[in-house]
Amino acid sequence: MGIELSNISKSYDNQNWTLKDVSVQIRSGEFFTIVGPSGCGKSTLLRMIAGLISISNGTLKIDGRDVTNLQPQERALTMVFQNYALFPFLDVKANVSFGLKARKMQSAQINERVANALELVGLSELKDRKPRELSGGQRQRVALARAIASDTKVCLMDEPLSNLDAQLRSKMRSEIRELQQKLGITLIYVTHDQVEAMTMADRIMVLHAHTVQQIGTPSEIYQHPANAFVAQFFGTPRMNLLSVHYASKNQRHLKFDSYIDYLLPRDIEDGDYFVGIRPGELEIHTADKANAVIKNIEYLGTQSIIHAVLDNDMEIRITTSKNNTFCLNDHVQIRATNTYFVFDSTGKAIFFNKGDVQNGYTDHKQEPANAL
Repeated sequence: MGIELSNISKSYDNQNWTLKDVSVQIRSGEFFTIVGPSGCGKSTLLRMIAGLISISNGTLKIDGRDVTNLQPQERALTMVFQNYALFPFLDVKANVSFGLKARKMQSAQINERVANALELVGLSELKDRKPRELSGGQRQRVALARAIASDTKVCLMDEPLSNLDAQLRSKMRSEIRELQQKLGITLIYVTHDQVEAMTMADRIMVLHAHTVQQIGTPSEIYQHPANAFVAQFFGTPRMNLLSVHYASKNQRHLKFDSYIDYLLPRDIEDGDYFVGIRPGELEIHTADKANAVIKNIEYLGTQSIIHAVLDNDMEIRITTSKNNTFCLNDHVQIRATNTYFVFDSTGKAIFFNKGDVQNGYTDHKQEPANAL
């Protein structure tokens, strides 16, 4: 079942907008992730889709049917919450079957659905335990089983893994993705974690400052960010963003020093710009002529993240996978490669240069509601 949002907006006082003009068509069977920093409106949007929060403006359709003003139980969807929302006095089986009993289903049908759901999430042997007897990951599986047993074709998830430790989060990401594929459901997943968004989603909506910044596949979001916010939000460690003033007398050079100097593939207007550089697109060397000093080193096993300050006082991050003997306060030479992004003074992407390939940016407006 597909979901269509047309100019969805939310205001609690008719003056300030919590969300403004959100439009997208989510395809049937798609894993669609809504990502953004705290307070951007992503959970509000999910609750508006669920019917838990009213929609101030716009239209919401599920499977072609206008459900903008319908009650949650009339929308044919299910939701998995961050805090699991399990009944502590009921065992696993009773928690999973609770909604089905409320819908007055036959006992045989309920038992069959519950058994299938528990088997899918690997909890068949724990069906008689209470939530307090389960680990965090097992409780999350119970919540998933409850959603699966409902047999709805749309599932909403609101940061379901944020209470789990890092290792379990990684495992549950894979399990949720596999279940979604196996069941063929349309899944809308809210998270503030860009790693979850990149590794799980078919497409991603990026929210910031109550508006849509960009909608695209993980590859599109990472390789062709619409603006500086999206560029810095995705990628670990995050992109370096260096400010520079360009004048035509610079002859197409965006120059920070003798070693970090970018030759533009085409003319741009005089003015202030930002150059975005992924930490992996910089080289670091020991050399007689240095242009930076190392302030911190994060060793991560397969790579190191080096935090340095250039001679012009700009802070910069570099990743290197080489075995190195760099130490704090070492004077080093940092060189640019030919891969970089250019953003205007408002943060809008102008173009992306990768080696000898230049990609122009025209306009990254949010995706229209009827676009597929």
